[in-house]
Amino acid sequence: VQLQASGGGLVQAGGSLRLSCAASGRSFSSYVMGWFRQAPGKERDFVAAISRRGGSPDYEDSVKGRFTISRDNAKNTVYLQMNSLKPEDTAVYYCAAGTRGFRRRQGYDYWGQGTLVTVSS
Repeated sequence: VQLQASGGGLVQAGGSLRLSCAASGRSFSSYVMGWFRQAPGKERDFVAAISRRGGSPDYEDSVKGRFTISRDNAKNTVYLQMNSLKPEDTAVYYCAAGTRGFRRRQGYDYWGQGTLVTVSS
């Protein structure tokens, strides 16, 4: 599976962005899809994940109520709608596909290249 993330950019605090991650291959619906982010000098952290059929979304506490993960299996794409963005959301955002877990990086087998989100105050 190859993953291509897009949609990052520069936005003011309080603004919104929608990230997309397009997957190649025919087994997209076999994978749990997740979003992680990595700020400069920090670890790559869990943001959100969604089950194979699109149910059971899971979010890191700091993004609950502001971010929404969704997927379209017919389009082999997962999305991350980000609202009420804060400067602390600034990071490179990575999408990932896996079969072994939601929040653990080790549960994901395939990673996209990342897309940079910068939130100005």
